[in-house]
Amino acid sequence: MKKFAVFILFFSTVLTAEAQADKTIGSDKACNRHAQYNILDFGAIGDGVTICTDAINSAIERCSANGGGTVVVPAGVFKSGTVGMKNDVELHLATGSTLLAATDRDYFPPQAGGRIALIHANGVSNIAITGFGTIDGNGELQKTITGKPNAGFRQHSILFVACRQVRIEGVRMVNTGTWVQHYFDCEDVIIDRIEVYTHANNNNDALDLNGCRRVTLSNSIFDTDDDAITLKSTTKTPTEDITVTNCIVSSKSNAIKAGTESLGGFRNITISNCVIRPSRQREQPPWNTALPGITGITLAIVDGGVMEGVAISNITIEETLCPLYIRLGNRGRKTSETAPDPPVGKLRNVTISNVVAYNSGNFSNSITGIPGHCVENITIDNVQFFNQGGMTVRDGWLSGGDNALVDLGGLTGGKYTADYKKVEEHEKGYPDAREWGYLPSSVFFIRHVKGLSINNLMFGSKENDQRVPVIAVDVERFRLGKSIFSGDFFPPCFAIFDDVKAFDVEKPLGWGANTFLVPVGQTEK
Repeated sequence: MKKFAVFILFFSTVLTAEAQADKTIGSDKACNRHAQYNILDFGAIGDGVTICTDAINSAIERCSANGGGTVVVPAGVFKSGTVGMKNDVELHLATGSTLLAATDRDYFPPQAGGRIALIHANGVSNIAITGFGTIDGNGELQKTITGKPNAGFRQHSILFVACRQVRIEGVRMVNTGTWVQHYFDCEDVIIDRIEVYTHANNNNDALDLNGCRRVTLSNSIFDTDDDAITLKSTTKTPTEDITVTNCIVSSKSNAIKAGTESLGGFRNITISNCVIRPSRQREQPPWNTALPGITGITLAIVDGGVMEGVAISNITIEETLCPLYIRLGNRGRKTSETAPDPPVGKLRNVTISNVVAYNSGNFSNSITGIPGHCVENITIDNVQFFNQGGMTVRDGWLSGGDNALVDLGGLTGGKYTADYKKVEEHEKGYPDAREWGYLPSSVFFIRHVKGLSINNLMFGSKENDQRVPVIAVDVERFRLGKSIFSGDFFPPCFAIFDDVKAFDVEKPLGWGANTFLVPVGQTEK
């Protein structure tokens, strides 16, 4: 009995000592993951003027050296240069706190690839940025060198390179000078309940995952002039095992995009339950045209690499010029001048379902490869596409010239190719729906594809659109299943096929008595 009492007394003493250690702030004795380090105890002053870089970094270094814990940024405005994350550290921005980027270039030493950042980590693990505070990039005061959009003094808010076990949770990021967040070659990343609002400078992607593995992005809000949720693969390392869900996305460029850089490819990507809507920032920035958004969803392989295993579902898209853009091209950007040219990549095994796109511009959805290299195995099911319409051809119909004049219905101007045979391949072009402008189809332009199923399609236009809804050229194994036309004006035909092999087409419900299919040059039915 005495031994038991002694054990209880010893155990209680240990617990009391551990609890006391948990409360220790800025002490070398705080050697457990519950330890907290308030940056005020290291000399930080939250007046928005004093440079707090050394104080914040000292707290982080002490925390990591003592076995990890939480570095607390309390309420106040703390101006800083580059903050370097260390192993086992959580940087917690308390409610009412702001980490504000300094405006002097000297406070931001170059990091990986010569880039600079407000919060940086390289090769560390078990790190986190949490809380309901704000990271302000102060981007409107950063210099951009004329004619060089990626040069000058412009920093990321977060730049993590080759990090493991990363968690970003709750914080708000605003006014960044360039890409807000760049995660390069990172593994096991969780990003949840963040907000990004960035309209202070150009090239301001909201989030870039580059060659990363096992990433979940959820419950977040993005609003930017440039691409919003962006997947890249600039090296031979693929971006794979990525889940994006429950996000609200606004972009004046591409809302959700896989590509442009694609050398390592993309595998096992799921995107679900997202809303794509116009930006709250309606003014035209000096570095971009005033667009409602170029593309809702872009899937692009143009610099080599393989994209496969992509599932996209439950997406609402409001007022973007082009809801869906799938592109296999051959831009062939190299990692360096001495690197070999990348081979033409592959884009295959993609499923897209339950998409509603309304009040869209008149850039047609497109699924395109290049001669000799086809997009493969695409399934599109249960989708609605309603554009603004108002496309009225003045100089002939379909074969009436390369750039027939049109009434663009008050939308952003651009070229229009009336003859589908004269739509350029743009094999080496940048993968952007604006490369073609207004296509001769109103719903889908399909070219160089093997294995395509479109089913349960509902479509129409706010104003009359004289273009053929579906045009398919050099397509093999194509099913265009049940569809419903919701409109009053009937173009000359529902679909034009040119060199389409092994196809099956159903006449849309609600379609008029006019010819619904003009098969041209097909070799098999």
